[in-house]
Amino acid sequence: MIRTLVAAVKAPLQNEDIALCERVFETLVAQQHMSEEEREQLASSILHFYQDGVKDERSLTRLLAK
Repeated sequence: MIRTLVAAVKAPLQNEDIALCERVFETLVAQQHMSEEEREQLASSILHFYQDGVKDERSLTRLLAK
């Protein structure tokens, strides 16, 4: 889902950036049941915070955990 959003918004991210965002996404999705809409919002939020400077995987995960 992260790669799809990156392509859709043409975000200038390197493969290692995308991989980090995908790990955060997979970790958070595994922790709670989410609808497709909630997963899309989560992926969008991850990319938003990452591009705003939250580049540490643990910090990003904690920021978005419910």
